[in-house]
Order: sequence, then structure tokens, then C-alpha cells
Amino acid sequence: MGAKGQDGIVIPEDLARAEAVPDDLDATAVGPYRFPDPRRRSWAGWVYLGAAAVLGGLAFSTPGLWITVVLLAVLAAYHWWASWPLSLDQAAALRAAAGQVPFGVGHASVAVSFTGIRSRPRWQVILYSPESPPLRRALVEIDGVTGELCSEVYVEELTAPVI
Repeated sequence: MGAKGQDGIVIPEDLARAEAVPDDLDATAVGPYRFPDPRRRSWAGWVYLGAAAVLGGLAFSTPGLWITVVLLAVLAAYHWWASWPLSLDQAAALRAAAGQVPFGVGHASVAVSFTGIRSRPRWQVILYSPESPPLRRALVEIDGVTGELCSEVYVEELTAPVI
């Protein structure tokens, strides 16, 4: 939790004024960001099915429309088929990834990606050790549906910068 009880990157007000940081860069101004659930894809499937039904009614007078009706129905089926539930949010993905690495976690970065023809959600988590500068980092891939580890954890040792 940041200042004012909100999640996000918090820049102290005195530092923000000194550096002339614009207000629209304050992550706490709007509130925490939540990645949209891929199940929303099913709504597009209903729209395609509705369009297919309307065109299906018109296809009796214009036989060539049946091709469009079939294509819209197939597209609707794909959208339902690819509407995976995103069971883990980014905080749960961070917790799951932190439990997979052999070091304590300092900074971390999380991004969601989609894999395969059905676009299954997968969290890509980069974790750094807590030292300053970090001595180790790891890449962990967590399945967004089941929370299971997707691949072997990649850990590397970082060399300290030469000054």
C-alpha cells in the first residue's frame, strides 16, 4: 500500500514538486489497475452469434449470406472457446513466483501474456534479489488459470557494476 492507502507507485509530494512531475503520472490518482478478465471475450461471441442470427433470417432471400452466417458462428465459437478465466491477479502471481525462487525478493515486475491458439493467459514475473544493486534475478512463468509453474525457473547471477 502506498500513501493515502492506495496501491501503486508513490512519489513523495515534495520530490514530485522539486522534479516537476506532472499530476497525470501519479499512479495513486486513479487507483490500482486491475487487468481485465479474458472471459470478456465471450461477450464478443454473443455479438457474433446475434449478427449470425439476423443474417440467418435474411439468408432465406439471399442464399450467399449463408457463408457469412457460418463464418460468424465459427467466430463466435472461437471467442467462447478462448475465454479463459484469469484466476490469478498480479498480486497472486507475484506471491506464486516468489515461492519458486531460491532467494528473497526485492523489486519485481509482472506482465500478462497469452499463449497458444486459445490464448491461455500466462503471467511473466521478473524478480530481483533485495540487495542494492541486485545480485540475482529470475524469470518465472505462472499459468493464469491454474496458478501452476509453466516452465523451469530461470535464475541468473548479476555482476556488480564497475565504478
